[in-house]
Amino acid sequence: MALKAVVCKRIMDDVIGATVKKKKCYRALVVDQLSMRMISACIRMHDLAEYGVTLVEDIEKKRERLGMEAIYLIQPSEKSVNHVIDDFKEPCYAQYKAAHIFFTETCPDELFSKLCKAHVHQYIRTLKEINVAFMPYERQIFSLDTPESFNIYFNPHRANNRSAMIERMAEQIATLCSSLGEYPSVRYRSGHGPCERNLECAQMIQTKLDKYKADDPTMGEGPEKHQSQLILVDRGFDPVSPLLHELTYQAMAYDLLPIENDVYRYEGTSAGGQDVQDKEVLLDENDDMWVSLRHCHIANVSQTVTRKLKEFAEEKKMAGPPGNKDKTSMKDLSQMLKRMPQYQKDLRKYSTQLKLAEDCMKSFQDGVDKLCKVEQDLAMGTDADGEKIKDQMRNIVPILLDGKISAYDKLRIILLYIIGKNGISEENLHKLIQHAQIPEPERPTVTNMKMLGVNIIYDPRAPSQKNIQRKERITEQTYQLSRWTPVIKDLIEDACIDKLDKKLYPYLKGSANTASYGSSGQPRSARYGYWHKEKGQMDQRSGPRLIVFIIGGVSYSEMRTAYEISEMKSAPYNKWEVLIGSTHIITPEGFLSDLRDINNS
Repeated sequence: MALKAVVCKRIMDDVIGATVKKKKCYRALVVDQLSMRMISACIRMHDLAEYGVTLVEDIEKKRERLGMEAIYLIQPSEKSVNHVIDDFKEPCYAQYKAAHIFFTETCPDELFSKLCKAHVHQYIRTLKEINVAFMPYERQIFSLDTPESFNIYFNPHRANNRSAMIERMAEQIATLCSSLGEYPSVRYRSGHGPCERNLECAQMIQTKLDKYKADDPTMGEGPEKHQSQLILVDRGFDPVSPLLHELTYQAMAYDLLPIENDVYRYEGTSAGGQDVQDKEVLLDENDDMWVSLRHCHIANVSQTVTRKLKEFAEEKKMAGPPGNKDKTSMKDLSQMLKRMPQYQKDLRKYSTQLKLAEDCMKSFQDGVDKLCKVEQDLAMGTDADGEKIKDQMRNIVPILLDGKISAYDKLRIILLYIIGKNGISEENLHKLIQHAQIPEPERPTVTNMKMLGVNIIYDPRAPSQKNIQRKERITEQTYQLSRWTPVIKDLIEDACIDKLDKKLYPYLKGSANTASYGSSGQPRSARYGYWHKEKGQMDQRSGPRLIVFIIGGVSYSEMRTAYEISEMKSAPYNKWEVLIGSTHIITPEGFLSDLRDINNS
């Protein structure tokens, strides 16, 4: 079952549906930032309306008094609990008639006690923990929606805040496993520097999982579920992937275009083709065409859209794009809209993808193509022919001296060069910064990378961070500007065939895979395992899951690998369902901003 479906079912059944006794009883849904994003990701307003929810309100904003009951779906934080208490502080001016409170995860005893002692307790009709504290971003991708955790985890001056942040993160990850019915073996990236904190995180996750397992002994039961794993890594395990210009559609669009909160805004023509209008579209999994294209190489996108458009035209017996062109232009599509206005809604999805692809290619041809070649050579250490590059400096200097290239793109080049060299001298770093004319406020971006365990200033005494052996993947079909493969793909493939280095990624002692728990891999008897569960709860994927969690952000190129491996037909990969999650989703610009601001408390 896809992540969005799991969260949708939990919220609709255990929160919304659980409070509805009368069909004509209208209610308000009050949410905080995380629960708002959870609901936006997987539930539509008309679904809520069917259950009598007529209004969704932000708990942090001032709201009008309403003569209806309220459903609160919030995190068990001091801030949220105080807001609930304030809503019912004045008996004569209570915000709502009654309160049904649902916490996303376990509520600390002190907050529970505070709530019960306040005047609001007279209005509480429901008080429950639903244990869903993550955002299902895509079918196989989840986020904890905590971008601030990057600073707390990697900033050495914020050690005092780190334990609380780790516990909160562990609780959120445990709610994911609980929602999926998984009790995975826990592994973590070992090593020096930030890696040393990964053990603490892994142990905290195991503690939280054990508590959920005690409450629900059936967690982790089922055929081959004993093989399920949760692998914890920090952003330093692959600092290269978030820096590269990616040429697959989704990653490229989010890197080069101003897409905010998954909304793409562009100028398009009206239905009659006369007026220019500002348009916007949500890039999410409700758009089948976006889903089918998002992981394609940009070179194939326009051709694929044109082919699909011709197929649509033939199906509807309407005139397709003019001529036998491989690619359709926005002008061609505009002509089709004029001829067939009744298909406006269907044709709009084609125009959206064509415009998005055109905008990507416009940026690519405006200098990104030159950057891609240099970046790929730096990342791979070899040229397109596979020859080792002896002098990378010769390739990067023209980029750094080019006044038309932004400081932001130059920073990407400088960091890739330094990572490939495993550190450079302070003198050479100063020269690179000077040649590139990097503004003073942006310069810490480079040196702050060391906080991720990456060598920036070369030190022969510094312990080198070991990583897994990279696989040779380049074939005749490989695009020259897309030779790099994210490290996470090698990691996942190795884990699926039980070849992931157990020294670099050890199992936590006492974790399920190192014990005899469930080792037979046989289906549990319904008599002992599932007798008390409803049939619908059992109807889930029965094979093992591999969950990879990245502390410090996951890039769109890394997200793609979850689908690539899950779609593999050969054994043993075809039995695995791969999920990738992180503290937050990052673009290259977002990653550089996180690095720049890492010293800000």
